[in-house]
Amino acid sequence: MASPNTNQEKSGVVGRVLALPQVLKKKVLGICRLTKEIAQDDPRKVIHSLKVGLAISLVSLFYYYQPLYENFGLSAMWAVMTVVVVFEYTVGATLGKGLNRTIATLAAGALGVGAHYLASLSGATGEPILIGAFVFVQAAIASFIRFFPKVKARYDYGMLIFILTFSLISVSGFREVEVLEMAHKRLSTIFIGGSACVMISIFVCPVWAGEEFHYSIAHKLEILGDFLEAFVHEYFNQPQEGESEDSKGDSKDKSFLEGYKKVLNSKSIDDSLANFAKWEPGHGKFRFRHPWDLYLKIGALSRQCAYRMEALDAHINSDIKGSQDFRSTIQELCSEMSLESSKAFKELGSSIRTMTGPSSSDTHVANAKAALKSLKSLLQSCSRKETDLLSLIPAATVASLLIDIVEITEKIADSVNNLATLTGFEVVDTDKSPKVPSQSSHCECDEAVPKTDNLQVVILIEESALAVSDSEKSNVV
Repeated sequence: MASPNTNQEKSGVVGRVLALPQVLKKKVLGICRLTKEIAQDDPRKVIHSLKVGLAISLVSLFYYYQPLYENFGLSAMWAVMTVVVVFEYTVGATLGKGLNRTIATLAAGALGVGAHYLASLSGATGEPILIGAFVFVQAAIASFIRFFPKVKARYDYGMLIFILTFSLISVSGFREVEVLEMAHKRLSTIFIGGSACVMISIFVCPVWAGEEFHYSIAHKLEILGDFLEAFVHEYFNQPQEGESEDSKGDSKDKSFLEGYKKVLNSKSIDDSLANFAKWEPGHGKFRFRHPWDLYLKIGALSRQCAYRMEALDAHINSDIKGSQDFRSTIQELCSEMSLESSKAFKELGSSIRTMTGPSSSDTHVANAKAALKSLKSLLQSCSRKETDLLSLIPAATVASLLIDIVEITEKIADSVNNLATLTGFEVVDTDKSPKVPSQSSHCECDEAVPKTDNLQVVILIEESALAVSDSEKSNVV
């Protein structure tokens, strides 16, 4: 008789086998849902996939079309490999890889042919030795150059292709008689594949890395503004503008309080987008050699601000609240600092997004700085009066973090103003007061402008002064 354990194992295996179709069905449905979400979230990713398929189909004609195949032969595979490796999501990334691959291939091909020629002069015995020495030297030097920071950031892929191409041409040339013809075919197919990638990337629904970077920086500032507004609402239990007391703590505020995490982890994305944007030609409002370094500076400052916000977020649900009286004392000034900084961030983000000069951000920053000075004076006076200093630490920490945020907000505002000056942001005329026509022009609209406003003010003042003087005389009498 079979033991009970054996029967249980058999029933468990049978159960897993019977459940396998259901598991596969869930996996397939999950993949379908994920595919739908990605496509709906950014339809450009679907277009990019179609563009890659189009580029590979075009370069595959080197195999399908007999006259082209007769000219290039098996070297046509380098065109397909180039498309697969070079084609990226953004125009800048594709241009960067394409130019890196093309220039590195040309340089390495020329040096490879030269190395093969020099090695062939040494005879059959010395040729393999010299070729091996050349390959060793160039691979060692190129690999070391890859450690240079600027080379690593922009030309790392080109250095890899340089090492690969030089080695292939040098070593293959040892067995190939027509080394020049071989190098020409490979260079031609690589150039054709790279050109196909670049042309399709630019002219078929292009995705510009510069625009992506531009709007991502604007979105970061808006996220920081939303956090500060939600922080005042949560920490000091104050309703926002147009909000009732019953709607506190809604899910919208919770999502705003989590938004800073996107800013914290954005450094690598910012660096990549800035690097790709520098490869792109002028397009739209972004000219060639656009000041992308200023965007990096704004992004770095926004991350510094997000680190303070992470600390503020920890104080919202902290069990250690400290003195309630002290929190009530600094509540008004802290709320004013947060709300004014929030308005400044939103104004700066909108300014970058629309590429218009910031109209009222300087006013909000000035208001926040005025509240900052008042808060510093208040903290000094409270620290002298309070005997239990430990009770002041939680709320004082929040106040200190808000002070840092105001100072960073001022730096970001200065950077955005510099960016607006360098790139020529459109200046928006916010003066909506009626303009008085010149005195030299005589038209009907001149009469509509009141010219006696100042005289009326003077008359009123004189009448009040006369009334006072008369009353004084009566009192004297």
